[in-house]
Amino acid sequence: MRVQQTMDAVLVLEDGRVFPGRSFGAPGERVGEVVFHTGMTGYQEILTDPSYCGQLVTMTAPHIGNTGVNDFDPESIQPQVAGFIVRSYSEHYSSWRARGSLSQLLRDYGIVAISDVDTRALTRHIRTAGAMRGIISTTGESIESLLAKCRAAPPMEGLDLTQVVTCPEPYHWATNSVPFTPPYPNGPAQELRFHVVAYDFGLKRTILRRLVDHGCRVTVVPATTPPEDALALQPDGIFFSNGPGDPAAATYAVATLRSLLGKLPIFGICLGHQLMGLALGGRTYKLPFGHHGANHPVRYLPTGRVEITSQNHGFAVDPDSLPAGVVLTHINLNDQTLEGFDYPELQCFSVQYHPEAGPGPHDATYLFARFAEAMAARRS
Repeated sequence: MRVQQTMDAVLVLEDGRVFPGRSFGAPGERVGEVVFHTGMTGYQEILTDPSYCGQLVTMTAPHIGNTGVNDFDPESIQPQVAGFIVRSYSEHYSSWRARGSLSQLLRDYGIVAISDVDTRALTRHIRTAGAMRGIISTTGESIESLLAKCRAAPPMEGLDLTQVVTCPEPYHWATNSVPFTPPYPNGPAQELRFHVVAYDFGLKRTILRRLVDHGCRVTVVPATTPPEDALALQPDGIFFSNGPGDPAAATYAVATLRSLLGKLPIFGICLGHQLMGLALGGRTYKLPFGHHGANHPVRYLPTGRVEITSQNHGFAVDPDSLPAGVVLTHINLNDQTLEGFDYPELQCFSVQYHPEAGPGPHDATYLFARFAEAMAARRS
């Protein structure tokens, strides 16, 4: 039987819409951009994905917390979301991997969370009005005061959050996906043939594991690492990671990528894709409510094959702004936005979605194999 609790928390949106609920995380208040995630599973990976820095994440799946939290699934060292919004939170968890409850994790890291919210109404509202700023509070402060704080917060446009989540210094990674290895035709690579320098703009651990699965040892470097320092490490390829915020605000990253283009194979995912578009002279724009979930259909144009993909982004690259020579490779079937492109002349390619999943399907794992093939071809 569920113990009845006081409605002691509230979510206030910048347009004045109010959603009362119950606190199940840390006390206090947090402001961020309110977005919704359509995945049915993977809440721990979502919470710890640095791409969600600065956002209040709403889960559209109604029951959250029933598998607890574990030591295997985090995508970074701690939760990265600004806040968490759910319909029904379960304090009672059951999983052989569980090491504790979700609410305890949130309290340990100071993450404000609210349950008993009508997430269906909230999601429909965002789909109509667009992603907007919101504030979760457990302080009992007046709605008027919370609304003023919400509206005073900076919008996501123009916000550079990569320096908030990037690593403070370089480090090495050589751990693969075992014991949760995707079904590769010949199993994961046994020999680390390639050296990849990965720029950390909010890098997920699953991406690092996938690179190792495909024969790469990885040196992860901070977002502001100069291009000459990256090249001095003598890599076979460069990887530009996912991350939060407005790509156009990360001007230093665009300049770095522009300097590296054509020197060796480059692969970009999510924010890395957007930065690549900007480095090639294109432009990015804000999506109405973004793509967040593990069930988005994307067509791979060279073959017509449809992939079900994991996605997490609020910006997109304008395909009409890209220069001649760029080949469009992937299109989102929900809204026809650009999901990937290739520039053979400069040895670079990128996708907007997350081929590494975590959580999500493994339909697009082949892109890591393609990166490895590009590095091998450059050696020959």
